[in-house]
Amino acid sequence: MKLSIKNLGPGFLFAGAAIGVSHLVQSTRAGADFGFGLLWALLLINAVKYPFFEFGPRYAAATGESLLQGYRKLGKSVLWVYFIITFATMFTIQTAVTIVTAGIASMLFGTGSVVLWTAIITAICFAILIIGRYKVLDNLMKTIVICLTLSTILAVILATETTSTITVTQVFPMEAAGIAFLIAFMGWMPAPLDISIWHSVWTLEKKKVDPSITPSQSRFDFNVGFIATTVLAIGFLSLGALVMFNTGESFSGNGTVFANQLISMYTASLGDGAKIVIGIAALTTMFSTTLTTLDASPRVMHQTSEILMKTNHKKGYLFWLLVLIAGTMAIFFFFVSEMGVLIQIATVLSFLTAPFYAIMNYVLLTGKYTPVEARPSGFMKIYSLFSIIVLIGFSVWYLVTF
Repeated sequence: MKLSIKNLGPGFLFAGAAIGVSHLVQSTRAGADFGFGLLWALLLINAVKYPFFEFGPRYAAATGESLLQGYRKLGKSVLWVYFIITFATMFTIQTAVTIVTAGIASMLFGTGSVVLWTAIITAICFAILIIGRYKVLDNLMKTIVICLTLSTILAVILATETTSTITVTQVFPMEAAGIAFLIAFMGWMPAPLDISIWHSVWTLEKKKVDPSITPSQSRFDFNVGFIATTVLAIGFLSLGALVMFNTGESFSGNGTVFANQLISMYTASLGDGAKIVIGIAALTTMFSTTLTTLDASPRVMHQTSEILMKTNHKKGYLFWLLVLIAGTMAIFFFFVSEMGVLIQIATVLSFLTAPFYAIMNYVLLTGKYTPVEARPSGFMKIYSLFSIIVLIGFSVWYLVTF
């Protein structure tokens, strides 16, 4: 199998969408509050979600269809449920990632309010998506993910050298606040499960750009992106644990203050001279998340609408893009100072809807609509069923607790 960096693409878009709030915010906060105590949760949820993320590019490469078209074959009601869930959550998700991005930009450049930077970032993303579409996303994500991975690994190594003792005792939160954070942490770790649908769409877009891509290359591409997100999640959790745990300091719910605390974690390890470099890395990371989510939600809503209504709207993508921007800005002005609350709502909703996506992806990939040679193996089926049970179990536990 001949592979090159040029062949890779959707996997880096997956990483670009995943490595954002879940890593910069949730993982570092987990490390700061619990040390390495929630490492078990990070590894567990990555393992549990893996098969359902992998099913996205697997189905697209094997059938030439996105998971959206597959959902329609399972029944119109399935696609309607997806449409409603996405419409109910996409504004909150977009607002959460945009606020964090704006906070980092405001801190890095030392001028302009979070409101101003939100408008600027949204306008830049809009221009990129209208002018460049998939090709720009494809090329930009490769550079961002590789640079952030290297800088984060270096920061963790240096932070380890300055730490005398490292405790890896695992903890299981029992109080209400700890349980709420655990579910929120797992909700977006490494990403919401609906990104499997985005990934299937990106796989088809990549196929248009490079028709020579094979199913095995698509799976390899996904695995590269998934491993990168897992390594970086461990890296951010480690930075929070090594730099902030037991210091008496906690992360702020204000976007700009949080950004300052985040960058300080890196400079504590790499020195003040690294502030600009790390600040740019953090900004580009969050910008990539903002950009990919702003692209993906309108893209899937446009396609879902066309499938449900059996119509073809040439301006459908633009329509949903403008709807998402308008809804995001509306929510933003009500929650501008409540980044923590907004992220909590978005991440919990993502976790509670995860079983739906897991079950639908499993049913589709193991059923008659997927070619026999592309269906998961016996081991993967057992693995997937176990993962579904885990996701449902945690969701029920959270609902019963609260």
